[in-house]
Amino acid sequence: MNSSLQQLNGKILTTLVVAALSAAMGNADAAMITIETGHSTAGAQASAEAYRNVVDAAVVAATPGYGTSHPALFDNVSNHGLFGDTTQDIAFRFTINFGVSAAQAGIWDFRAGVDFGRGGAMFLDGVALGFNSSDMWWDGSYGNSNQYLGFASTAPLAAGNHVLNIYGLEGCCDGGEQVQYRLPGSGNFNTFGATTLGSIDSLSAVPEPATYALFGIGLLGLGMARRRKG
Repeated sequence: MNSSLQQLNGKILTTLVVAALSAAMGNADAAMITIETGHSTAGAQASAEAYRNVVDAAVVAATPGYGTSHPALFDNVSNHGLFGDTTQDIAFRFTINFGVSAAQAGIWDFRAGVDFGRGGAMFLDGVALGFNSSDMWWDGSYGNSNQYLGFASTAPLAAGNHVLNIYGLEGCCDGGEQVQYRLPGSGNFNTFGATTLGSIDSLSAVPEPATYALFGIGLLGLGMARRRKG
């Protein structure tokens, strides 16, 4: 009886551990694009940090006509398209979590086609890449460098997880926006997508430290189950 009970417990433990590990690894492979907006009448700012501070304060407040979304592709994104009819006095915070494999390490280029009438800024891993306080409207073209945010990483990106943040202020009229990346040594930009961490290039997701910890716990649990079964 005890032997049968131990075997049953071992099977249950094994099933639970495998399920937990599968869920954890699946989550680690998922990219994340986050669009957050809020109401703001703030004007052009004098630094990247000032843009970040003003936008952070605006998106915290819950205001009708603004919100949070996780689009599958960062293309033709707008506040009114995601949250309703609001097309004026918008603070934008874009967050893109992406992974870099060892083969993709190096200097990356980023560009954001935006409608930021009061300017905006770009940050990589919490460090400002630059800002532009001009009235920016890319209008579907990257032909004018003063009408979009475009910067390269200030140092080679190492393999691992990274975060790109974009902050902007718009008075009117909330045109569609896009964010793209270019790999080291590549001539082409690609639009960020949620399912592959980088749209068509299938950028490699790097599991978070918590995933490794859970994996270790899972292996320990499997070992205990086998010892009990033996």
